Amino acid sequence: MRPPYPPPPERSAELRRRFAEEARSERPDLSTLCLLVGAEADGTLDEAGMDAAQVELDRLAGQLPYRPGGPRAWAVALCELLGDRCGFRGWAADYQRLESSLLHEVLRRRRGLPILLSVVWLEVARRAGAPVYGVALPGHFVVGFGAAEEQVLADPFDGGRVLTGSDAELLVVGATGAPLHPSMLTPADPLDVVLRVLNNIRAWAAARPERSDVALWAVELSLLLPSHPARLRYERAQLLVQRGDFVKGAAELEAYADVVAAVDEPAAKWVRQQAHSARAMLN
Repeated sequence: MRPPYPPPPERSAELRRRFAEEARSERPDLSTLCLLVGAEADGTLDEAGMDAAQVELDRLAGQLPYRPGGPRAWAVALCELLGDRCGFRGWAADYQRLESSLLHEVLRRRRGLPILLSVVWLEVARRAGAPVYGVALPGHFVVGFGAAEEQVLADPFDGGRVLTGSDAELLVVGATGAPLHPSMLTPADPLDVVLRVLNNIRAWAAARPERSDVALWAVELSLLLPSHPARLRYERAQLLVQRGDFVKGAAELEAYADVVAAVDEPAAKWVRQQAHSARAMLN
């Protein structure tokens, strides 16, 4: 198995317990959740490493000017610090690396996917008192500063470049072919950000069947979030069967079929047939 290597089962169980607890807390902490995802992916990330990542975010926040001004001034200050001086940005090749979705690795390499670079921007800016939030544009995550009537967007993947209205429009059109809608510019909930991070990890693993281990833990962490797509249960069942756990996979398929039956009996019947096929593989 290629690195990063997962933690042992006991460590994984503890990380998942903490992940579920944090996700269900009154104010889930985005950096903590992302670091717990990183620890589930990388068995070398211990408690000291997680603490060091938080300290690094604190250190970077301490280098920002004190209350530089309005939303645009905050965006420019983050761009100058993180993009220009520290070199945080992304490249096309980063989409091919699992490390690009792991916060501790993004802090170390200063490269990553748009959403993980945005997490760095968010956590550094939040610590400094900026009016900052994530903006989940279709296909490209960015950060926003200020209230809706004075909103300023920045693209951490492009070193924190401050975006014009036409820049944001081009990002959306390029990703979806549809125009930018004001609803796309609303602040993203931290748990939605974490789910999108896990979705990216699942997409990375889906293109690499030999890393079904990564796909499985990403699905299982997603299922620990208070709100998640029901179809993830079906995906988990399929992965279990793919990995040779036919009994557990079949049981999961049957449980999912029971849920689906309430709205789509033909689909439920098809899923039950898959469960039967999975059990037949035991013979």
